[in-house]
Amino acid sequence: SSGINAEYGGLRVGKILIQRDEESADKRAVLYYKKLPADIAKCKVVVVDPMLGTGGSLNCALEVLREAGVEEVVFVNLFSCEEGLEMIQRRWPRLHTVTLHVDLMLDERRYIVPGVGDFGDRYYGTVE
Repeated sequence: SSGINAEYGGLRVGKILIQRDEESADKRAVLYYKKLPADIAKCKVVVVDPMLGTGGSLNCALEVLREAGVEEVVFVNLFSCEEGLEMIQRRWPRLHTVTLHVDLMLDERRYIVPGVGDFGDRYYGTVE
């Protein structure tokens, strides 16, 4: 966010930390933390997440934003899965989505196939 703010200035950044529950069969999203600008309901919001698999994490984030009064959201990511995109489009038909690539399916662990593995584990170096 610092690079974007340096280029455009005046941007406010909120944080929503969501992680899927690997122990649950449906890999449901769990909200751990949120810190949003006080006037976020007046803002145009861009949600950035590298991967969209099942859509559970994005759905959870959009619920947080709706509860905060946000009406206009753009979702930007690198890799999506058809299943997750379809679910999000059904639940959030007004959401604008920008994705670099769409993979066709999820595997039995609910990971994008072929995908790039667990992006968070790779990025933060927590691969076991």
